[in-house]
Amino acid sequence: MSYTNEDLAAVPLSKRTWKTANYVALWVSMCLCIPTYMLASSLIEGGMNWWEAVLTVFLGNVIVLVPMILNGHVGAEYGIPFPVFARISFGLRGANIPALLRAIVACGWFGIQTWIGGFAFYQIVKIWIPAFALLPPVFPAWVGLETGPAITFFLFWLLNMWVIHKGIESIKKLLVFKAIFLPVAALSLLAWAIFAAHGLGPILEQPSKFQTSGEFWTFFFPALTGMVGFWATVSLNIPDFTRYAVSQRAQIVGQALALPLAMGIFAFIGVVVTSATAIVFGKMIWDPVALAGSFDSPVLVTLAMVAVIISTLATNIAANIVSPANDFSNLAPSKIDFKVGGYITGILGLLIFPWKLIADPSGYIFMWLIAYSSLLGPIGGILIVDYYFIRKKKVVVEALYREGSQYWYQGGFNFAAVAGLIFGILPNIPGFLTTIKAVDAGAFPSEVNSLYHYAWFVGLFVGGGSYYLLMRFFQFASNGSGNDL
Repeated sequence: MSYTNEDLAAVPLSKRTWKTANYVALWVSMCLCIPTYMLASSLIEGGMNWWEAVLTVFLGNVIVLVPMILNGHVGAEYGIPFPVFARISFGLRGANIPALLRAIVACGWFGIQTWIGGFAFYQIVKIWIPAFALLPPVFPAWVGLETGPAITFFLFWLLNMWVIHKGIESIKKLLVFKAIFLPVAALSLLAWAIFAAHGLGPILEQPSKFQTSGEFWTFFFPALTGMVGFWATVSLNIPDFTRYAVSQRAQIVGQALALPLAMGIFAFIGVVVTSATAIVFGKMIWDPVALAGSFDSPVLVTLAMVAVIISTLATNIAANIVSPANDFSNLAPSKIDFKVGGYITGILGLLIFPWKLIADPSGYIFMWLIAYSSLLGPIGGILIVDYYFIRKKKVVVEALYREGSQYWYQGGFNFAAVAGLIFGILPNIPGFLTTIKAVDAGAFPSEVNSLYHYAWFVGLFVGGGSYYLLMRFFQFASNGSGNDL
C-alpha cells in the first residue's frame, strides 16, 4: 500500500519560500473573516462589556499561539504536513484517527462559512423580491430551516463545489480581493458604529450584564476555552503551512506578531459594532450579515452582500478545504486527491446543520467551539509530548512513508496514542452530555460537569500526560529503532 502522494510528500528545501511576512499575511487574512467577528460580538451578547470581550479573545489567542508554534516546528524542520506528522505518534495507519477528527471539524467550519455566504445571498434576493422571504416551509420543524435561506444556502454550496472542481488555483484572485476588501469593510462598519451611536463614548460605557463576580467567572472560563477552540484546528494542522517556511524564525515570529494582534483588533471592531446595534436598533445584532441586511438601501445591502459572498468563498476554500483534503487523502493516498477530498468535505458540511451551530451565542460557543476543542486538545497534547519529550525533535522522514518502520508500531497503530486520546476525551464527556441536555444536570457531580468548561486544557494535559506515561513505562513501540524510549 502507498502512503504518499504529491500532497503528502515532504516539501524539499528548494520549495520552502515562506518568510515572516507571508505568515503575517496568512494570519491577518484568516483572522479577518465573518466567524471571527461573530466570535467576539457573541461575548457581548453573552453579557461581557467591551474590554472584557476583547481581553478574552486576546488571551485565548495568546494561549493557542503556544501549541501553534510548537506544532509548527516539525513542518519547518522536516517539510511534512499534519497527517504525516501524526504518523510519528499514532502510527502510519493510526494517524487516520486524528486526521479524520480534525477533518470532520473542518467540515463543520466549511458548513458554517457556506451558511454565511448563502444567507448573504438570501439577503440580496429578499430585498429585491420580498415574496422570497414568504415561501411556504418544506422542511420539518426539527430541521430549523426556512425555505428561502435553504435555497440560497444550497446555491452557494454548489458554487463552492464548482470552485473545488476548477482547482485551488482559481481562488487566488478571490483571496487578493478578500485581503483588500475585508479590512476596508471592517473599518467602514467601525465608522458606521461610531457615527450611528454618536461617538465611542456611549458604546464603551455599555456595562457588563453580570451582577456578581461569580456570574462573570462562570461565563469567562467556558468563553476562554471557546476562544482557544476557535483556532484549535489550525494549531494541529499548522505544519500544512509551516512546511513551506524558509526558517523556524520565519514561522515563529510571523505567527507571534500576527495572530493575537489581528484577532484582538478585529474583536474590538466586532464588539464596538455589536454594542452600537443595541443603541441604534434597541437589540444586539451579533451577526454582521443580518446587520447589513437590516439597512434600508437595496443597493447598499446588495453591494455589502456581494462582497461578503466573494470574501466568504475565498475564506472557505483556503481555510476549510485545503487541510481536510489532505486529511482525507491520508486515508487512501492513491485514490483521494484534493478534489475528491474537497467533495467529501462539502457533503459532510451539509450534513452537520451549520445554521443550528451559529443560531445563537450559547450554541456557537458551548456546543460547537468547546465541544470540538475537547476532541482536539488531547491530540495536540499527544503530538507535542511525543515530538518534544519522546523523540527530542528527531524524526526519520523516510520511515514515515514505509510499512515496517519504527512508526509502524503494531499493525500501523500506536495504541499508546489511541489510549491517550481516549483518556483525554473521557473527562469532558459528562459535561458535554449535560450541555446538550442528553442527560439530566444532576446525573454527574457538578465538579465533573465543570471540567467541560476547560475542555481543551483538560484534554491537552490528560491526553498528553497519559500518553507520556504509557510510552515511558509500557513500551508500546513495536521496535526500538529510532524511538529512543
